[in-house]
Amino acid sequence: MTTPFGPSYVRAIAPYIAGKPIPEVARQFGLDEARIVKLASNENPLGMPESARRALAAAAAELGRYPDSNAFELKAALSRRYDVPSEWITLGNGSNDILELAAHAFVERGQAIVYSQYSFAVYALATQGLGARHVVTPAVKHGHDLGAMLAAIDADTRLVFVANPNNPTGTFIDGATLEAFIAKVPAHVVVVLDEAYTEYLAAGKRYDSIAWVRRYPNLLVSRTFSKAYGLAGLRVGFAIAQPALTDLLNRLRQPFNVNTLAQAAAVAALGDAAFLERSALLNAEGYRTLTAAFERLGLEYVPSDGNFVLVRVARDANDDAAGERVNLALLKQGVIVRPVGNYGLPQWLRVTMGLADENAAFVAALERAIGAQ
Repeated sequence: MTTPFGPSYVRAIAPYIAGKPIPEVARQFGLDEARIVKLASNENPLGMPESARRALAAAAAELGRYPDSNAFELKAALSRRYDVPSEWITLGNGSNDILELAAHAFVERGQAIVYSQYSFAVYALATQGLGARHVVTPAVKHGHDLGAMLAAIDADTRLVFVANPNNPTGTFIDGATLEAFIAKVPAHVVVVLDEAYTEYLAAGKRYDSIAWVRRYPNLLVSRTFSKAYGLAGLRVGFAIAQPALTDLLNRLRQPFNVNTLAQAAAVAALGDAAFLERSALLNAEGYRTLTAAFERLGLEYVPSDGNFVLVRVARDANDDAAGERVNLALLKQGVIVRPVGNYGLPQWLRVTMGLADENAAFVAALERAIGAQ
């Protein structure tokens, strides 16, 4: 009998499944790509800002050379924006890269990582890929129970993942409650605060997590250019933390993990306040449209502070096939959303807010799919 390759904890990983791309759905169901609506991957429906497009064109002349491994211009721009030294910044190939780097930098095999039920799938993947111990605390109202997470920390815990707002549920923890939690986490445990959707927060909900980084040496804040900044295809994320943490991240980081085009586009997007404001306004409008439709259809949803909303499409409390069934009905109509059965939510779908016509197409397709049940 052949001995299987690799450790058992790696072989046990279920690979991450991304949202279906438009060409795949077109091929599978014989649809016109131009008529397909994709609301599955929490992308900015406005796409890339024009400022970033111009920066890409200018940077293209340098593609025969390797990228700046230290990304001087991008780190300098982030340093100015957040008023921290460049040495406090680590760049990643998307924020997924930051999350994986953090797990590898701070946790050894057999040690524990704490995260919440219904939180981002990469937390579980990063934990399992290390052979670390999963400590998953039950969610409350689909969000983090910080008290339970604090109680779950033990002598072997080295990392805690907190997403705010949370993906895939959209739940939010107010700043005072979150800082009180961080202050109570033991100094030997790193808190990774995943803020991929923070730019979508309403003004009244915003808090200064970068100020917390200055106060708490064990806090790492992770952000991304993939969502509100519209650069999902270029893969740029970053972490801000004190040098005791960033030094370890940069020992593991691949030398050229953020390419030349991505660096140039991110610098331009970071300075494009008008685009960011337009994105947030469009998102708020889309949220009102979708939630009004859910209420009219009598569908439960989780109030969201991200650029997506989680909706329960099952009419029967025992109908755990509803998510996949309604998802298939939507796909056949050329609408791509995200089933979340892999998160333990088989009766629900996650829907990204899109352009007005995309939202309208989704609502019409959902009405037909729900009516056909």
